[in-house]
Amino acid sequence: MTSAELKTKLSSIFEKGLVDEILELAKVIEVKEGEIVLDYGKNITFMPLVLSGTLRVIRKDEEDKEILLYYLSDNESCAMAYACCMEAKKSEVKMVAEENSEIMKLPHQKLDEWLNKYPSWKTYVFSSFTHRFNELLKSLDSLAFHKLDQRLVKYLQNKAKILGKNTLPLSHNQIAEELGTSRVVISRLLKQLENDKKLVLYRNEIKLLSGFM
Repeated sequence: MTSAELKTKLSSIFEKGLVDEILELAKVIEVKEGEIVLDYGKNITFMPLVLSGTLRVIRKDEEDKEILLYYLSDNESCAMAYACCMEAKKSEVKMVAEENSEIMKLPHQKLDEWLNKYPSWKTYVFSSFTHRFNELLKSLDSLAFHKLDQRLVKYLQNKAKILGKNTLPLSHNQIAEELGTSRVVISRLLKQLENDKKLVLYRNEIKLLSGFM
């Protein structure tokens, strides 16, 4: 992304003074698919703002079992990372690049100052918290009220929507980890969907057919 494109992008969200500070202080990096952006127990020195691509945010329980919390895409940031920055806590989540992505690393020491200084930053942060809270509520509803086969279908639909394609680079094990279940169960459910002509299974890849969406 060129400097002009980056400035235009940021100007669509923030006021000029904040845009100028971000361009001066923040660093833009590229991350490859599968690369870990933030990891459990690490000190958080920046707040990631997604410029392009997609990141997935994961959390693990006391038994080290991981579950998907939400995805981050264009112009989005992680509310949980922000909270850890503000409280000087180590990361409680893992953030992984779902695809090749470009992110901006906003310096953690400026976050509180910007909250008091720039109305657009306050709006952005609180909107981010609200959006993530609603997503987590939906996840809880899914866990509490929906059967695993329904959760799997919704998961695949969301993945296709985020990536913008119907052929998904997913292994059965990855899906199982993100849905908090076993690979054997996921394989059985995927095979049933294939038998129902909803998708086609390949090695580490799933193609969703028109009837699935």
